[in-house]
Amino acid sequence: MEMENKKGTTTLAMVFDNGIVAASEHRATMGMLIAHKVAKKIYKVDEHLLMTTAGLVGDAQLLARVMRVQAELYKLEREERMPVRGAAMLMANILNQRKFYPYYVQLIMAGVDLTGSHVFSIDAAGGAIEDIYTTTGSGSPYVFGVLEDNFKKNLDEDSAIDLAIRAMNAAIKRDAASGNGIEVVVVTSKAYHRLSDEEVEERMKKLGL
Repeated sequence: MEMENKKGTTTLAMVFDNGIVAASEHRATMGMLIAHKVAKKIYKVDEHLLMTTAGLVGDAQLLARVMRVQAELYKLEREERMPVRGAAMLMANILNQRKFYPYYVQLIMAGVDLTGSHVFSIDAAGGAIEDIYTTTGSGSPYVFGVLEDNFKKNLDEDSAIDLAIRAMNAAIKRDAASGNGIEVVVVTSKAYHRLSDEEVEERMKKLGL
């Protein structure tokens, strides 16, 4: 039961010219206590699809398992990958069915399919809104500040990664519930790739962060 009470998060996702980039930090808190420094907040759903989580860890982990199973069943039944919009709508329906006894989460569903790159913000009541970028969690106001000022359409992959790191760094500096490193994942039509900690640190040095 202890795990279910850990929260305090910043995540983001944005589209770029040929895919999506998602980022999060690693800190999980219980009130003023830093409960974990290696919390996972970006979950791989399929080779083309991921989900970021903010809120109660127990709820987030359960929903990530549900989505992985649903995506695998979709492939087995239809012999094709689940569309990103379909995944977002499925998760929205699951959350809406529990809105009177809700999962305490704020999610992002993002990925690349035959129709392009997609990012969906999904709230605890099942609202799903597609956008070119979004952010969740306690550090999201700081992320929005960076993205609103610096995001441009048709960013290339390197520029999108650097912007995600810059935005996440801003949240870590100002939000006490966010910290302990940055995770970055890139999804394109060709691959699902998680940047190593060394790659992230090297980019931060080059950005002067």
